[in-house]
Amino acid sequence: MAGVRKAGRKDLLVMRLTPGSVVAGVFTQNRFCAAPVVLAKKHLRNDVQALVVNTGNANAGTGDEGLRRAMQVCDALASHLGCEPNQVLPFSTGVIMEPLPADRIVAALPRALLHQDDWVSAAEAIMTTDTVPKAYSRKVRLSRGTAVVTGIAKGAGMIRPDMATMLGFMATDAQVPPRVLQGLLERVVERTFNCVTVDGDTSTNDSLILAATGLGPAASSRRDLLKLEVAIGEVARSLAQAIVRDGEGATKFVTIEVERGRDAAECRRVAYSIAHSPLVKTAFFASDPNLGRILAAIGNSGVRGLDTGSVDLFIDQVRVAHQGGRDAAYREEQGVAAMKKPEFTVRAVLHRGKAAATIWTCDLSFDYVKINAEYRT
Repeated sequence: MAGVRKAGRKDLLVMRLTPGSVVAGVFTQNRFCAAPVVLAKKHLRNDVQALVVNTGNANAGTGDEGLRRAMQVCDALASHLGCEPNQVLPFSTGVIMEPLPADRIVAALPRALLHQDDWVSAAEAIMTTDTVPKAYSRKVRLSRGTAVVTGIAKGAGMIRPDMATMLGFMATDAQVPPRVLQGLLERVVERTFNCVTVDGDTSTNDSLILAATGLGPAASSRRDLLKLEVAIGEVARSLAQAIVRDGEGATKFVTIEVERGRDAAECRRVAYSIAHSPLVKTAFFASDPNLGRILAAIGNSGVRGLDTGSVDLFIDQVRVAHQGGRDAAYREEQGVAAMKKPEFTVRAVLHRGKAAATIWTCDLSFDYVKINAEYRT
């Protein structure tokens, strides 16, 4: 506990890596990326020895002084661990455009270093507006033994990764060739973390790190690497979906599927247009199958040449619109029943090709407005 923003709250995490670990990372595409993101991307080129994470302050929009303070934390941790400052990856999350209280973080580092291995406590230490810690683990059988994949994440609002405020840290004991890990992570992210949105805002601090310690079995064959990627993907998907389920004020978990598009990018554009519409999201909250809002969002997606007269729309298994209009067999009570459930699916069929895409989102409630209106108070 460093007292970064509030006294008595867990707000500091130090993760030491096994010497020789291979480390990969993906980061926010927001051009106003935070100072720790700038340093972490730079330090990732080195032999990474440790990660340091603070909550309560994002150290974003802080200019050169923000970089200096983030580096101050790296310097201090490096001196405790006997490594170089550029072997430390810093991460921050919290309020933007406020000076990082580096002195308080530095003073708390010795206490943070005393804690033993505990993934759940680590997940708790990186929470901000999260209501529950997010941690998952999987085992995967490789040709030379069983490897373990474990990950933690935080995020509940300002969520739409482009690589939500999102931080994620994953590790496996498998031996993975250095040239392979970065590409593996990027593929996993594209079908997991890059498929979630709470409010459509891309944070200044989004970061996801994957470390392979090499203490377990080797994953050198093509088959082993594929099996490992599947396991890492399962953990990443669980973490990504947990972020949406814990979205600020969320009461509904909604899967949006878009099918029969010309390409995946087109399908994803339509899906995000639905997921980012405040009118659609408030209708989700009210369990109101206001079909016009969903069709309008599809039409507003910017897909060129979209034939609205060919679009079909489903809520769960109920076809609510056919060929761009209300389905003749549809009854309002069917839509209400589906949307009253805590989890349901909205499926749009474009009839333009063979591509498809899936994203996960949530509703927009009174509590979302309240939480974000009071975020700094």
